[in-house]
Amino acid sequence: MDAGLLGPGTVTWQLHADPAMWVAGIASLYLQALHPRAVAAVVQNSNFQQDPLGRLKRTASFVGTVSYGSTDEAERAAARVRDLHRTLRAKDAAGRTFRIDDPHLLLWVHCAEVHSFVTVLRRAGYRLTDAQVDRYYDEQRRTAALVGLHEDEVPGSAREMDDYFAAVVPELRRTEDSEIVYRFLHRPPVAGVLRLGLDAYEPLLGHLAYSVLPPWAIALHGHRPYPEPAATALLRGLRTAALLVPAPIRWSMPEGHVNKAIRRLGCHVAPRRSLLPR
Repeated sequence: MDAGLLGPGTVTWQLHADPAMWVAGIASLYLQALHPRAVAAVVQNSNFQQDPLGRLKRTASFVGTVSYGSTDEAERAAARVRDLHRTLRAKDAAGRTFRIDDPHLLLWVHCAEVHSFVTVLRRAGYRLTDAQVDRYYDEQRRTAALVGLHEDEVPGSAREMDDYFAAVVPELRRTEDSEIVYRFLHRPPVAGVLRLGLDAYEPLLGHLAYSVLPPWAIALHGHRPYPEPAATALLRGLRTAALLVPAPIRWSMPEGHVNKAIRRLGCHVAPRRSLLPR
């Protein structure tokens, strides 16, 4: 039976099923927005303001497919992403046209994403050793290769990831485009019955996800976060509440990737709540 690109023996398999991934996913979008070219590419090529949930759902679906789908499903999803990126262009602040699939930008998006996933989940209470964090980054090199990067050029440990961010931070800044994303992620322009949840979404998810960014990223964005102890307490409280929901129901969102993997491989592959004994 095909266990997929990564499989149930990986840190990724366990980590990506945790409900705190929703906060981590939003946090990764705030972080990505600090790269002027990366955020320009999104603003100029995405219809996220007309389809508020679309990008988050597509990103979650891709992560779910690569993490829990069969090898063929992961490769087909990646091929669609590569084909789309190959056709897209954007202009930077100086009016210069650039390719969306520029390896420098692909690496930034990858690192911003996986760094947000592992750091936010740890802060939320998901228990990992430092060695398991390094394993996670090494595993994620395989997903980076799917979108067109070379594995040996992608950070494969926490130290390498820290070195990467130290090198790239001088390129990052607050821009008009990053402000568009900041406002959008705080209060997306949803319609209909979804508008009823905005007053709860903004403090519980929108601003919380911003507040759990690395301090240097918050300083670059320039908006006041929740105090660090309050953000951590809220994050852990939300995760604790979400874990009260039966796992098969939690894993049904957005497209049931975990449940499909369990049906394909057996109940013994069900992800755990922690990689450390209590």
